[in-house]
Amino acid sequence: MFLRIIFSKRFFNILDDETYLKIKWKLNMGNELNLVEPQTFNEKLQWLKIHDRKPYYSQLVDKYEAKVWAEKIIGEEYIVPNLGVWDTFDEIEFEKLPKQFVLKCTHDSGGLIICRDKNKLDISQARKVVEKSYKRNFYWSGREWPYKNVKPRIIAEKFMSDGRTEEMGLTDFKFFCFNGKPEFIYISHGLENHDLAGISFYDLKGNKLPFKRMDYKEIPGEQFPLPNNFDEMVNVAEKLAIEVKNPFVRVDLYEIEGNIYFSEITFFPCSGFIPFDPCSVDKKLGKLIDLTPVLKKKN
Repeated sequence: MFLRIIFSKRFFNILDDETYLKIKWKLNMGNELNLVEPQTFNEKLQWLKIHDRKPYYSQLVDKYEAKVWAEKIIGEEYIVPNLGVWDTFDEIEFEKLPKQFVLKCTHDSGGLIICRDKNKLDISQARKVVEKSYKRNFYWSGREWPYKNVKPRIIAEKFMSDGRTEEMGLTDFKFFCFNGKPEFIYISHGLENHDLAGISFYDLKGNKLPFKRMDYKEIPGEQFPLPNNFDEMVNVAEKLAIEVKNPFVRVDLYEIEGNIYFSEITFFPCSGFIPFDPCSVDKKLGKLIDLTPVLKKKN
């Protein structure tokens, strides 16, 4: 009870990052966070939050600026077209937007509005989603420092569909890259609705790996039918991961009607608190993160 009291919003912003993360880790994971000799995947992500702070990471977590960065590396054809960018909800020119579009807040992953018919869009509800998102900062909630000074904005993107039902939404191919090399993926769909969502881990041949996330249902089947251009997706993910120049990054891509599109860059999936099942996988995956390059730069 004492830990939960001091972890309330009234107190957390006075704590330094390391202290905050140790308390949050204890509450979430049930044991002590090892930042001296981190062993697990999640522990190493917490360590990287504190010790790997390249200024350009902030550009890569900004959903607008990340697209500018990615376009320079992989080309315009891999970028979902923007329809507009605004500082406030009141500035959005809905009358100029097409019948279908997507609104995203640039500084987090929660401010998302998918508009399939502008005539049916509940603008007051959309405003609530954006305003709630504007109050959220991943630095304060998880000490993901790249987000600390990202200016919240709203972007409108072209509406895209891969032919799945509305409930399932787009299929997201999330490449786990270690020192610039994609090692495995997790594939997700339906993340708009947690009850319908599915997430599973696969190798780069589409074979389901023997572990999962405790907080999501798995996608049925032991294999996932990879798109015909999956090898190209791997190459795109690798190009981007190499340019990031860090021990770990997740590169998210879409495949829509034979075309590949950049989604986002993620440094700390689930803020470094992924609930793996079985738990032993956390340590096995931790061996893939080599902290040596960061340690050399610190010394």
